[in-house]
Amino acid sequence: MATTERTKLNYLYRQWAPGTPLTSENLAALGVSADLAVHYARAGWLSRLARGVYRRPNDTLDLHPCLILMQRSIEGLHVGGKSALDWYGVRQYLSQHSVLHLYGWTTARLPDWFTERFPAEYHRKRLFDEPPADPLHAGSFEKRDGAPRVSTPERALLEMLSEVGVRQPLQEARELAESTYSLRADVLRDLLQRCTSVKTVRLCLQLGRELALPWATKLDAAQLPTGSDRAWVSRSADGLLVLKP
Repeated sequence: MATTERTKLNYLYRQWAPGTPLTSENLAALGVSADLAVHYARAGWLSRLARGVYRRPNDTLDLHPCLILMQRSIEGLHVGGKSALDWYGVRQYLSQHSVLHLYGWTTARLPDWFTERFPAEYHRKRLFDEPPADPLHAGSFEKRDGAPRVSTPERALLEMLSEVGVRQPLQEARELAESTYSLRADVLRDLLQRCTSVKTVRLCLQLGRELALPWATKLDAAQLPTGSDRAWVSRSADGLLVLKP
């Protein structure tokens, strides 16, 4: 290896945090052109994950920087639903093979290099009236610098409830909701007022009342989009779900 090439590669490794994937654009900013990245990959000094995406040789990728990278290409991407609740300690069942639930604004496919390492499902969900690039009440996890975008517990609850009758069992949703006694009523109200799913609004209010959760008493159904005066009815594997206004 020429001295100049070795110096450039050593500089790259010093700047490259372990566990972090980099794109061709990232490498270019560090002085490694696309052609040079291909050369390094062929020589075994970079490991190619996909076209234009690389990792350090023999490196184990970390979840958080991988999510940060994908947020750049999938509009509104964030950890949500049951996964976000789990990250905040709201969980009912412990699983060694849990699936990461990711939500976004547009139709997208998670890359193979990601799902091979982190079993995940992507949900295209437009549950709220919100700007797609800046999801409502979703931000860096625990407000840490460099952390991936995650739903707040209030948003995560509604995302999870929106899946009831589709891929989310009602009983598990009820048990998870039972652990949400500390949710902030003002944040939940803001989300519910902008929620586009009548089912989700009604189910949230119904479970809150049935479980006597503190936040439920601070929500006025008359100020929320609960739909018409007719009952919302749906049949699923759980049976008949009836949600009154």
